[in-house]
This record gives sequence, C-alpha cells and structure tokens, in this order.
Amino acid sequence: MTVVGLDDTDSRTRGMCTTYLANVVAEALVGTGANVEELLLVRLNPAIEHKTRGNAALAIHTDCGPETALEVASESIERLSETDDPNTQPGLVVASGDPEAVPDPIAEFACRALRERLTLAEALELADTSGYTHRGWAGGRGRIGALAAVGAGRAFSEWTAELIAYRERERWGTPRRADPDSVLRAADSEYPTVWDTVDRTTGDMVCVPHTPGPVLYGIRGDDSRAVRRVAERIEGEPVATSALFTTNQGTDAHLREGEIGSVGDGRAYRLEGMVSNPPETRRGGHVFFEIEDENERLRCAAFEPTKRFRDRVRALGVGDRITACGEVSAGTLKLEKFAVRELNRTAYRNPRCPDCGRSMESAGRRQGYRCRDCSTSAEGKERIEIDRDLDVGWYEVPPTARRHVAKPLVRGGFDGPIHPER
Repeated sequence: MTVVGLDDTDSRTRGMCTTYLANVVAEALVGTGANVEELLLVRLNPAIEHKTRGNAALAIHTDCGPETALEVASESIERLSETDDPNTQPGLVVASGDPEAVPDPIAEFACRALRERLTLAEALELADTSGYTHRGWAGGRGRIGALAAVGAGRAFSEWTAELIAYRERERWGTPRRADPDSVLRAADSEYPTVWDTVDRTTGDMVCVPHTPGPVLYGIRGDDSRAVRRVAERIEGEPVATSALFTTNQGTDAHLREGEIGSVGDGRAYRLEGMVSNPPETRRGGHVFFEIEDENERLRCAAFEPTKRFRDRVRALGVGDRITACGEVSAGTLKLEKFAVRELNRTAYRNPRCPDCGRSMESAGRRQGYRCRDCSTSAEGKERIEIDRDLDVGWYEVPPTARRHVAKPLVRGGFDGPIHPER
C-alpha cells in the first residue's frame, strides 16, 4: 500500500480545490492500472491563518508503487495548483505502507495538526525520519498538512462521509446552477443522516459554495449511501465528475478539554464556567460576555455571521453555568456551540412597600430601603424567581455558520439535551 498526502494547492481568490486535485490524482493512478481504496478529506486546525476556507488536506490510499504515485501526483500538482497566488504553497508526501500502520509520531502529528500550530521544519524532519518522500512548491508549506493527512487514517477513529460533485471546466468562475427546491427536497429525504445540506430557516443552500473553483456541491452525512442518494436527487447544471470522501468533518476533533485560566490563542477548547456578566450586543451585531472559574475570566463572542444563535447567547444570564466550545483568538473564545448546565432562576430587586406596593428606595449606604410615602422600611433587596427563555441543554450555530469540523447536534452523542439548528 501507498499513502499520498496533498495540501495547499488552492487559492482564496483564484479558486481550485485540493479535493478536486486529489480526485484527479486518484483517477490518474487508476489509469496506470492501480486501485484506489479510499480518499480521505482531513480538516485541520481551523485557526491557522494560512488556510483557505476549510483547511483541508487530502490522502489517497492506493496499491500503486510509491515511485509511480510520486510521479503522477507531482505532475497533477504542477499542472493544476494555483501557485501564482503567493499564499499557495503546495506540498506532497508519499508514504509506503499500510495507512493503519504509520509510526506513532506520524499519527500524533496528525492529531496535533487539528489542535496546534505546527512548523514546516518539524514536518520535514519527521517525514525524513520515517523514510517518506516529499516535494514542495513555492515554499512547500503544504507538506505540513500532507504529512498530517498521511497519518490521519490511524490518528482518528470517528469518520463521516462527503460526496463532492465537480463542475464542467468551462463553467468554473460562473454562477452555479442548482435548483433550490430539489436541494431542499433531497435534504429532507435523508435528514438527519445527511446534515448541513440547507439552512431551513434562511433557505440557503449550504452545500453549494460561493467561492470560485470546480466544486458544484458537497453533501455531508453519516452514511455514504445516503449522501449518494441526496446527490442523485439534486437538479441543476451537469456534473462533470464526483468523488466520495471519508472525512473527519462534523466530529469536533479540533476541541480539547481545557480550563479558563490556561487557554491559548490558535486552539479550540471545551470549557466549563459560569456567566459572569450579562451578554452585550456591540457595534456590528456581535454579542460578548464573560465566563469565569476560580477567579479566572475569559471573554466569549457570538459574531454577527452566527445569526439567530446570538439570540440564544443573549438569553444567558449572570450565574448560569455553561460549557462553551470554540476557538480562542486574541484572548476571545469564538463560540461554535454551548451547553446550559444550570440556569440561574433568581434575581434581586428593591423591596416592595407592604402598604402601597411601590418599590422602595435606598435610604443611604448600609441603611436599607424606605418607602418615601409610607415611611415603611426593609433591610435589603428581596429575592424573586424569574422566568427564563432558555432551557438546559446544547445550542449551536446555524448550518450557514458551522465550521466543517464542528459536530452538528443532530449527530447525537452529546452529554445533555440538544436543541439542533436545521
């Protein structure tokens, strides 16, 4: 067996897609008489600044010899990569051996690639130590992700599926044609096994990208047969070719357990804490609040693109105990989902006068409260029960705002009630 790892062949502005290039390589390998057993689409750390939208690396599992695989993959990268973009630095790693038998350091590297910032120097040293062949173009930073993709088959135990349909070459860069009604019907036919195909509140076709490039749509789910059935029901422009990928999308593999006082930028966490100040909506529609634990505080944010999720965040109150999940950047946790563990259902207000029923006023520092009209008094504020517009359980951003690697609540396996977004 041979594993071919690819990364960083696309561009934010010029297009291309590393999944497309991986499929081209796979088809070329089949053309040499080899078998391709599996295509892996591996989402890496979503906080890396060099990434294009999804920070995906690809691995091809084939019975082709490593020398031929290197030659075929190199030719496709040189022909199709968007290296005119100075931010595109393609990388290729070719490893001989069973994907499930990669050395421990390679599997560990793959795990870290979802949760840390890794260096090219470390990747090259590890590839050389393991006897892997590698090539880089325009700096070759993509060899970090390519090596992580090589180790992903052993590193991760939870996998989902995505079928990606590609456009005819002459249509690249033109508006995509996918019939919205057929997409919605197809999505409903296999939900919840197939998820994040559409946003049923806004009507957005989440599966159809807006960036330039070869992808027409991508259908994600827990079962490869179900994603194929959804794809077959979508009406629109002709599909040039398609590929089925095994992927770590929708698994929360990027989240690490942490404590509020020890978080670091560029990493994603699952944190326990208590809401310490009321959520505040600021300019641009972004919502901010803080959580605390053992005298340590962390700012959390639900940014405007998370849309209706912000209403859930605004419903939080001081004293609520929550689990917050998301990436930390510039000392702020960017919320992907949160779980309400315990709601604070009490509040304090100025006491009511027992005679006239009006709210008493402060009588001065440490002098309690007094009714100006009736001269009645009370020692302190009174405790009241309040209604809450929130229930215990998990809440998430809508499909339009979800990161590829983030786990949708509808997939299940969460430690509490769920309130999924569709």
